[in-house]
Amino acid sequence: MEILHNFIGGQWLPPGSGDYGESVNPARSTEVVARYPLSDRNDVNRAVAAAAESFPRWRRMPAPRRAEVLFRAAEILSRKKPELGRLVTLEMGKVLAEGLGDVQEAIDMAYFMAGEGRRLIGETVPCELPDKDGKSIRVPHGVAALITPWNFPVAIPSWKVFAALICGNTAVLKPSSDSPRCAVEFVRILEAAGLPPGVLNLVMGRGELAGDALAVHPNVALVSFTGSCAVGGELEAKLAPLHRPLAQEMGGKNAILIMEDADLELALHGVLWGGFGTTGQRCTAASRVIVHEAVHDRFLQMLVKAARALRLGDGLQSDTQVGPLINQRALNKALNYVRIGQEEGAKLQCGGGRAGGGELALGNFMEPTVFSEVKPSMRIAQEEIFGPLVAVMRCSSFEAGVDMVNSTRYGLSSAIYTRDVNRAARAEQELESGLVYVNASTIGAEIQLPFGGFRYSGSGHPEAGGRMGAIDFFSRIKVVYRDFSGRLQRAQIDIE
Repeated sequence: MEILHNFIGGQWLPPGSGDYGESVNPARSTEVVARYPLSDRNDVNRAVAAAAESFPRWRRMPAPRRAEVLFRAAEILSRKKPELGRLVTLEMGKVLAEGLGDVQEAIDMAYFMAGEGRRLIGETVPCELPDKDGKSIRVPHGVAALITPWNFPVAIPSWKVFAALICGNTAVLKPSSDSPRCAVEFVRILEAAGLPPGVLNLVMGRGELAGDALAVHPNVALVSFTGSCAVGGELEAKLAPLHRPLAQEMGGKNAILIMEDADLELALHGVLWGGFGTTGQRCTAASRVIVHEAVHDRFLQMLVKAARALRLGDGLQSDTQVGPLINQRALNKALNYVRIGQEEGAKLQCGGGRAGGGELALGNFMEPTVFSEVKPSMRIAQEEIFGPLVAVMRCSSFEAGVDMVNSTRYGLSSAIYTRDVNRAARAEQELESGLVYVNASTIGAEIQLPFGGFRYSGSGHPEAGGRMGAIDFFSRIKVVYRDFSGRLQRAQIDIE
């Protein structure tokens, strides 16, 4: 067990309160991975002050020079990928292949955003008056508050941190209390890469104290948040009077639509990956499966058989396919939705209980669960569960299926399995989500394109990507007009 410290102004410091919380291994809930600071408002104030002090120096550093730090971070991440991937699995619970993938996403993002250091593109355009030109340039905001979740404890911080830094902002990172050690290792890598003191600061603690104090701090210029809709709604209300830019990714109730002409074996693999990968603890998890009535019964039988065969266990074990839920609270929530589904009249096909026996009894394990006879109005078809529970529904046509996909308040990710190219093209247009997959699951976004959702799944600006994604959020556009005529020229007036 390691005792963690905050990182403020280039120094690793204990919390001012002297209080600590515990991060535990979700596969063995008695195993403490680390003790982390329970930071208070004073710790947040010090971190923001350090970021504000370093901002003028960092913003003046040429973007290609800032990029060199990110390139070095990418190289260190690559070397440390095996050990950091194991730490992700140890602290968060996802199987090792996914833990390594979490780190690989950070490596990819580091290289990509470093490349943006030579592509922070504006425009140069002709002006209507002689001896005058106009251009737009990108400039940073200032101190960025970055609030991240536990389910991608290296990847999601990388989305926010690397984009913020390459644009010339400084930052304070507030990670989830369920995965603080991963955040510490991530920041240590940037420290080793030569990031100047104060450019990135790390403050750990409970969201309702440290996270809230950071988001509303008067010296914070913008906020990027990934987490629940409940917290996101509170942030929107608090930041709107401050006119503070806010980018949010808040979850989903994602659906896979399987048509009568689909490759059912391929669709089955997509549903298993989307529904039970990361134990269903992804904002893009496929918690709804909408199947055309012509193939519904056959596909349901295939899914139930495959779900029952999934191997649960510690993610560090090579044969594990489904790991634990993050904590007891998450397990209880998912199990409660099993009860809700049964009370609503859905048919429990498999799973539905806590997985016990042997080592599984030591962790937060739940049996992969499949419901059938689910109606679109049921809570298990409308509310985000964040667990290994898949609701199967029946549709009579493509049009009816699309309507069912679009019938929730969310709109993050959706997928369709079909061999009809024209139907796939229609699905791209009609599925109301920020991400659409054709003959692939609802998870699998890549860092070079924006990531974000519609309606309650997100607001503000998408993550990742380049100028259409995070770069546009973490930079502001400044327009510059230069008149070298030597006389007063009035736009829209002196044009004859």
